Amino acid sequence: MKIAVFGLGYVGAVTAACFAKEGHLVIGVDINKHKVDAINKGHSPIIEKGLGELICKCVKNKRFSAATSATEAVLKTDIGMVCVGTPSMESGAINIEHLKIAVREIGEALNGLGRFYTIVIRSTALPGTIEDILTPILEQSSGRKSGRDFGICANPEFMREGNSLEDFYKPAKTIIGTAGKKEKEILEKLYSFTKTTLIATDIKTAEFSKYLDNTFHGLKISFANEMAGMAKKMGVEPIKAMEIFCKDRISNISPRYLKPGFSFGGSCLPKDIRAVLYKARTEDIDIPLIGSILESNDIQIDDAARMILKTGKRKIGLLGLSFKPGTDDLRESQLVRLAEILIGKGLKLRIYDKNVSMAKLVGTNKAYINKEIPYISSLLCRTIDEAVKGSEVIVIGHGLKEFRDAAKKYYKGRIIIDLCIHRAEQGSAAASVCCSRKACFA
Repeated sequence: MKIAVFGLGYVGAVTAACFAKEGHLVIGVDINKHKVDAINKGHSPIIEKGLGELICKCVKNKRFSAATSATEAVLKTDIGMVCVGTPSMESGAINIEHLKIAVREIGEALNGLGRFYTIVIRSTALPGTIEDILTPILEQSSGRKSGRDFGICANPEFMREGNSLEDFYKPAKTIIGTAGKKEKEILEKLYSFTKTTLIATDIKTAEFSKYLDNTFHGLKISFANEMAGMAKKMGVEPIKAMEIFCKDRISNISPRYLKPGFSFGGSCLPKDIRAVLYKARTEDIDIPLIGSILESNDIQIDDAARMILKTGKRKIGLLGLSFKPGTDDLRESQLVRLAEILIGKGLKLRIYDKNVSMAKLVGTNKAYINKEIPYISSLLCRTIDEAVKGSEVIVIGHGLKEFRDAAKKYYKGRIIIDLCIHRAEQGSAAASVCCSRKACFA
């Protein structure tokens, strides 16, 4: 098949490269010329394990190219997959302007097309967005009729940054929400390579499924952290208690996200939970449990800051800055927020994250960090040693072996705070938000 992918960020770049690998002819579209140029040179525009090699191979095989023109891409393809961002606004509502712009540009291109075209929305948007907002935009801009001249459907993505390629090929589920038989058959054929059973449903249910997942994931993380804090105050070892809890695979479902540690962040969970809360407010729906998730998550960040400030030390080496290992995505990173608090209290930070380079950041990712910490470049270090040598406190923000090895190497005369302890281990770090332990690296 011939596919156009609109938006070449963390979802679009992976989606485009993977479909190109499956033998489809893919054109990626983005308004950011740096991303387009990078892909056409065979380079990945983002940090994602295995993606650079895959893009290089697909570009060499002439299965994948990129352009800034939506019209050119539509005229050369049969399917348009929209993967643009839908960030939060200050009110908590999602901003679908980029989504509307992309769909309008597709519609304008369809005006000169004499064949059926399938539009697939992979961007996260609330139920009703496709049928009540995007479809009218498409019909108005194209002068064509939905269901007759084009089909529009929902195909939410469930990829985790840092594991996106694995999740694309081995998803927990693949959901397609359609209103017509033709586009359903097209998507079933498109995903015929996956061994996962396709779940076909209506458009609104497919749209809602992403919010259901992400809200539950945020709830699980907050639940684990709140109960760990309570256990600690009652003299219970929280790690042991949660390990026992996770043994129940029948009632407690799954251990994923149920590991006490630090807070969650990133461009999905906080944004999607805020969107659910905003929608609930506008519809006068009372959801106090869901309403507490972000507040609980913020408390974890405040607790970490208090633990660091309580040491009385001023020089901090922070290992990790992106919202999780294996990515350069800084948007709503809990570690960026922690760094902001510490800087605001007058502490001196040295930060190391091998995936974060200001020279390589682009788009909303770069804009976010420049807004939150404008002088971030002066705090970033090129090596772990550079970040920790002059520190009095080493804060492990990513649970990576190389960071814990550095803590063991430099623990003498320093306080080690590990925000990512998921399991009690012999000789583990000095302290974490959910468990207090004295340093025992010797």
